[in-house]
Amino acid sequence: MHDDRRLVEGRLKRVLDERIRPAVYPHSVPLDIAVWNAPGEPVPVAEGLAAETEPIAAGTRWGAPWGTSWFRVTGTVPPEWAGRTVEAILDLGFDENMPGFQCEGLVYRPDGTPVKGLNPRNQWVRIATPAEGGESVHLHIEAASNPVILDYHPFLPTQLGDKETAGTEPQYRLERMDLAVFDETVWQLTIDLEVLGELMQELPEDSGRRHEILRAVDRALDAVDLQDVNGTAAAARAELEGVLAAPAHDSAHRVSAVGHAHIDSAWLWPLRETVRKVARTTSNMTALLEDEPDFVFAMSQAQQWAWIKEYRPEVWAKVKKAVADGRFVPTGGMWVESDTNMPGSEAMARQFVHGKRFFLDEFGVENDEAWLPDTFGFAAGLPQIIKAAGAKWLLTQKISWSQTNKFPHHTFNWEGIDGTRIFTHFPPVDTYNCAMKGSEIAHAARNFKDKGVARHSLAPTGWGDGGGGTTREMIAKAGRLRDLEGSATVQWETPAAFFEKAEAEYPNAPVWVGELYLELHRATLTSQAGTKQGNRRSEHLLREAELWAATAAVRAGFPYPYKELDRIWKTVLLHQFHDILPGSSIAWVHREARATYAAVAADLNGIIDAAQKALAGDGSRGLVFNSAPHTRDGVAAGGAAMPVAAGQSAIAARADGGFVLDNGSLRVEIDARGLVVSAYDIVAGRETVAPGHAANLPQLHADFPNMWDAWDVDEFYRNSVTDLTEAEEVVPGDGASVRVVRRFGASRMTQVLTLAPGERRLDIDTEVDWHETEKFLKLAFPLDVHAERYASETQFGHFHRPTHTNTSWEAAKFEACNHRFVHVEEPGWGVALVNDSTYGHDVTRAVRDSDAGTTTTVRVSLLRAPRFPDPETDQGVHRFRHALAPGADVLDAVREGYRINLPERRVAGSGAEVAPLVAVDDDAVVVTAVKLADDGSGDVIVRFHEARGGRARTRLTFGFDVGSLAVTDLLERPLDGASAPQRDGAEVSVTLRPFELVTLRAGRI
Repeated sequence: MHDDRRLVEGRLKRVLDERIRPAVYPHSVPLDIAVWNAPGEPVPVAEGLAAETEPIAAGTRWGAPWGTSWFRVTGTVPPEWAGRTVEAILDLGFDENMPGFQCEGLVYRPDGTPVKGLNPRNQWVRIATPAEGGESVHLHIEAASNPVILDYHPFLPTQLGDKETAGTEPQYRLERMDLAVFDETVWQLTIDLEVLGELMQELPEDSGRRHEILRAVDRALDAVDLQDVNGTAAAARAELEGVLAAPAHDSAHRVSAVGHAHIDSAWLWPLRETVRKVARTTSNMTALLEDEPDFVFAMSQAQQWAWIKEYRPEVWAKVKKAVADGRFVPTGGMWVESDTNMPGSEAMARQFVHGKRFFLDEFGVENDEAWLPDTFGFAAGLPQIIKAAGAKWLLTQKISWSQTNKFPHHTFNWEGIDGTRIFTHFPPVDTYNCAMKGSEIAHAARNFKDKGVARHSLAPTGWGDGGGGTTREMIAKAGRLRDLEGSATVQWETPAAFFEKAEAEYPNAPVWVGELYLELHRATLTSQAGTKQGNRRSEHLLREAELWAATAAVRAGFPYPYKELDRIWKTVLLHQFHDILPGSSIAWVHREARATYAAVAADLNGIIDAAQKALAGDGSRGLVFNSAPHTRDGVAAGGAAMPVAAGQSAIAARADGGFVLDNGSLRVEIDARGLVVSAYDIVAGRETVAPGHAANLPQLHADFPNMWDAWDVDEFYRNSVTDLTEAEEVVPGDGASVRVVRRFGASRMTQVLTLAPGERRLDIDTEVDWHETEKFLKLAFPLDVHAERYASETQFGHFHRPTHTNTSWEAAKFEACNHRFVHVEEPGWGVALVNDSTYGHDVTRAVRDSDAGTTTTVRVSLLRAPRFPDPETDQGVHRFRHALAPGADVLDAVREGYRINLPERRVAGSGAEVAPLVAVDDDAVVVTAVKLADDGSGDVIVRFHEARGGRARTRLTFGFDVGSLAVTDLLERPLDGASAPQRDGAEVSVTLRPFELVTLRAGRI
């Protein structure tokens, strides 16, 4: 037989595009359209429905950026359509290639009942099946004219990302708004041909199955009368029955499809618009669930569920019913799909506490899985947190975006810093917006790296980000792929059902140890410094507020602010979403975030002040409150007392210009350029700064990545660097300090370097008035340390990374995350570099020609200046605090990290000491939270972990009479099988393995 494959395939494409798809709606009549444009922010549904409208015609431009227009569409079903299925086609001006990134709508009946969302791939609304003819049609559409930020030429700077700069130019042209007859037979033929055509393209060219499908398709096209598609569609479908009925091979890969609509809680739209995106999508999905009995839809992010409950009760009622039916599935158990690199220990724990508790309280559902398809890499401390929250599985897809190395597994056990292992799955379909295309399902089967030992994978299926979720077309395709020769099999399943099967079939899954580093989006550790500082400050203020409110409640009957703390925690957790905290959202989002963080700080400082005054009592004697987990200046951790006086520091002129700071423990030389040329550890008798180098060196790089401006820094940024060595001013400051002023470009940097009395620590306060564009500012510290690896703090411990680049995996980590410290050491001596708000850093090593010694250079990332999606990113004044601590071991690094983030507070009062509620006798055991139990019982919760990375045995002493005592999970529930720690009255003996996390619940007598 002659090879006519290309001929038939070309025929299929044209006939589908030009004849069969248009015949799905063979008859249509226009609807009457009227509109009311809301004058400002979105209005309540009742107001939009009642508003007075004006006529508008198809083809008219509408919708200022970020505006809301309420369309009313009315009409009558023609009598001759009786017995037919009738739908409204409501096209707001959609581009079908941009689901989720443009205008959207939610359709209501006149009584305010939501019907379904309108999206580029989901423009229909069912009117009647069968129609009687003559029925009146009356619908309202709440239409959002969200501007297109990520256009066909992506990453171009735009002012559309903030309503304050976006202007008023209409964004869309109203297209088709018709009543139409829906021909289901033609629609089903379209799905038949799409599935078979897509499958055919994925089969080998010499495959018998491919040729069987080709011949069946050819016969089906012969059966179609192109002038009467609707009359001949059934005959064409009959020609395809045989090839559609052929069952899949027993060895076929098995795909668990999960209805999904990944909705970023903010990104190229503000938070308020996400509330509406969620309402539109959930309305779509509840409607679809009613029509499709096999379909299952899963939604994560408790915050988004809470928004529906608070703002859209009419949608919430439908959602609750679908959840009760087991078809609409809460998944993930987190408040939002947060970043996991930058959130601190307690914040990461509270993501699960608040997320899981919401699903438990509202639905009685306990999630076993963490669901983070789009998060930009995963910190090595996360497995223990997942387990401590009562979960055991993790799903993500984002690691498939890595630029350099292909991850070797799709299903595996992920081991964290403490040894906890979490069963983890990366969907090999390589998307969290699967559309059930043949190419996607075939890719999942081919790509799956665990063939031969496992055969299940998951496919999150549906358009996200306001694209409307799963469509009826996707469900129809999945139905045909359920058992089809040549394809992987597809079955709708819940995430839990998938994980149970996957784990059962793969009991000896391989193990990956350490962080899941995404080799992409590394600049998210630095972009939008104000947002990151707001997060870091909020986390530590929350620690203080809980600590002092709990202490005051126990000691002085202070009313513990349960509701206020709950509200603030949820606000902070929301802003840890993986496009807010990473700095990758539009200007509007970050403008609001800065204001929100300021309000959070004011509220928390109010709680702290009130609690500390209740503890301090009346009087004028000063007390120092120490919120850190270590004794400081004689004041116990978590207590208040008069501090012990420290020694003195001195400043002297340097012979070659500059100054020398000396406090008897550390001697620091700052040259005439304002650079640190020596930091001599007097106690250890050794130099910190590498010979011939200078520390505290500002360096400026060009920064124009190939894509994803706010997200990415590409390795070639290192090819050019400008050392900012020119100083406008190097003068003494207050006390033992030096003030350095530099100008570069259009920016100004002011630093104050201070040597505190009695400390082996140089404090560096930096203020940058930043007005650069597409530049990257770092601060370099070349250290005379021979280190093949270094430690950076992560949740409940620290993680080691190599300083060398032996392999491509190591070379790819040219920008990485730390929390409060980076620590570099060789046996017997180390250096810590601590910070109060920066996360990005890099560490490199070089061998010097002069003495063959090793220079290990730590550089902290301060500021960037990308122009997309916020063209004014980070413009303005920023303040940073760092400290260089020579002679520090890793516990010193932990201590100094807390010190710089939790400054002492001085409060006037009676002068009587305030004893801590909880004390530990080993600095390797760090208390991360002291609070009252969330259930209002008055029990005291204390959470702590081993911080050195070794074993520890500590005596924990409660400062109150303890009744019951239990080891709990993060949700403060007793752990099954966990025995209470050994105790003697208020003293408890605890043994910890490396980095082990423990939560204790102590009842008060």
